[in-house]
Amino acid sequence: MGDRPVAFVTGASRGIGKACSVHLARAGFDVAVSARTVAEGEQREHSSTVKRSDTSPLPGSLSATAALVAEAGGDALIMAADLLDHDSLEAAAATVLERWGRVDVLVNNGRYIGPGHMDRLLETPIELLDRHLRANCLAPLVLTKALLPPMIERGRGAIVNITSASGYADPTSAAGDGGWGMGYGISKGAFHRVAGFLAVEHGGDGINAFNVQPGYISTERIAQDMAQFGFEDTGQPPDVIGAVVAWLATDPEARQLNGTNIEAQFFCHERGLLPGWDGPAPNTAAIRYDLSGAVLAENEARLLAQRTQE
Repeated sequence: MGDRPVAFVTGASRGIGKACSVHLARAGFDVAVSARTVAEGEQREHSSTVKRSDTSPLPGSLSATAALVAEAGGDALIMAADLLDHDSLEAAAATVLERWGRVDVLVNNGRYIGPGHMDRLLETPIELLDRHLRANCLAPLVLTKALLPPMIERGRGAIVNITSASGYADPTSAAGDGGWGMGYGISKGAFHRVAGFLAVEHGGDGINAFNVQPGYISTERIAQDMAQFGFEDTGQPPDVIGAVVAWLATDPEARQLNGTNIEAQFFCHERGLLPGWDGPAPNTAAIRYDLSGAVLAENEARLLAQRTQE
């Protein structure tokens, strides 16, 4: 591996995680790719509702992502792990540190896949709400606690949390009619608070932490699973998020955004990070200004206070 920086990306078998892995490799990183699906064609439950089961294979795998990382110039390390099995996450983190000696960037992208995601509260067993919180909020904290101390020792590092507008905005419709389940919203809401705490506690140690809000992105699972819940496959490409994450991992200016929420589609478009991409769809403007305005204002005020203290 040599002196190349290292990234650890969860949910890397497809979608946003795959794109982040490839863009980080292009930016000069070796990448530890983590998810459950190691080989193409593996079957496991991925229905979003308690009303039916779906174990049909989803496109994508860690093996395929690792090949793309290699094509992009990086070394890849496949780390099979499950967000609901926290021991597997700790083992994966330990293995990467043992083999490669460092992790410079952690991308917490993976999330719970399974029933309860698109169910209403009275239909959702409390156990499934617990799974959402365990996978979407606590699992990233397990990895962060495992990988943060070596970053602090090195005096630099970045934690990138792929969040969701559902963490700070109510759905306009109920789950099943174009909205989403409470389990997803409350777990993403809790997760959304993490980056700010990390920036306050460890910004002085050289650590950057960011929320990256992707907006509506077309992924393999959106295409295969979500039309039945009122979500058409008309979002933006995962490369938008990959480009933003690579910028945050490499550009010194990213330090100024420590602890903030980044609306990825607008950020990518305004900075020209993905040549040839036309930018966010016109009807997403309200998401930026109406749903996240209070969050952006809060972040700007806190940043101003921090800069004044410095």
